[in-house]
Amino acid sequence: MPLQRTPRKKHAKAVLPLALLALAGLSACGDSVPEQALLGGGAGAVTGAVVGGSVLTGAAVGAAGNVVYCQAYPGRCR
Repeated sequence: MPLQRTPRKKHAKAVLPLALLALAGLSACGDSVPEQALLGGGAGAVTGAVVGGSVLTGAAVGAAGNVVYCQAYPGRCR
């Protein structure tokens, strides 16, 4: 029996730019480190879910990325 290919999700290509734009908008939020981690984690989780990836991985990457960004460029995180 030949293997059948599963159709690729076409909507993921259209949603990815919107998800990245939303993530970029949220990356400038948070007054404290826990708040930055929470907001970045939420944005990463949503992005992971929208593009069909791992929500947990998205949350971890988003949290870490937002904290690192906001600590490196505090003037841009307002």
